[in-house]
Amino acid sequence: NPLNKTITGIKDLIKNYNEIEKKRSELDFDIDGIVYKVNDFKLQKRLGNVANAPRWAIAHKFSANSGVSKIIEIEIQIGRTGALTPVAKIKPVNIGGVVVSNATLHNEDEINRKDVRVGDTVLVERAGDVIPYIVSVDSKKRPSSSKKFIFPLKCPSCGSTTIKEFNLITKKTDAVRRCSSDGYECEKIAIEKIKHFVSKEAFNIDGFGKKIVENFWNSNFIKLPQDIFNLNYH
Repeated sequence: NPLNKTITGIKDLIKNYNEIEKKRSELDFDIDGIVYKVNDFKLQKRLGNVANAPRWAIAHKFSANSGVSKIIEIEIQIGRTGALTPVAKIKPVNIGGVVVSNATLHNEDEINRKDVRVGDTVLVERAGDVIPYIVSVDSKKRPSSSKKFIFPLKCPSCGSTTIKEFNLITKKTDAVRRCSSDGYECEKIAIEKIKHFVSKEAFNIDGFGKKIVENFWNSNFIKLPQDIFNLNYH
């Protein structure tokens, strides 16, 4: 790579970092930072690795790419643990070479703190150049008819009450609101639990992906994890 250099001293490393960040948009390929490596094979061997990361190399990431877009709607996604996560559906925008149409809003407190509403013009960043999230809202461009977003007090999937649990360790109420239903009563939670059940981290069932779980659920083949073992393959 023509941008490879041997550099001594932190001052020169930072200077090089700033220079390459300025050239970033002119490159023929996408980069999200620089990697510094110890320029000595003997030293590299001595320093070794931690799990799958070398001790002799470190990444220096560039500041996140950002773009301005508009919120079309706010959807509530329900996870395996019953956590309700708000996701903003935004007008597709190109951020650092990737077209982004969804951005996470983290939780209810975050929506209230930033006062995010449907129809708002927002600044979107890709955290670590991966997960897009909403940084701020331009309230000057807000339409006068705009209404505050009310987080659902009932689960959008099963209608159970949503609750914020009290954390005994932190002695605070959790920021995350959850569906209060048990086990597999809530459709969205059940599907996510079965997806986890067949995933690499659990039973690691080969060829049993997320889409198949959804299709089998919709076809009434599986409603509980044990139903997988009763499937007739003919």
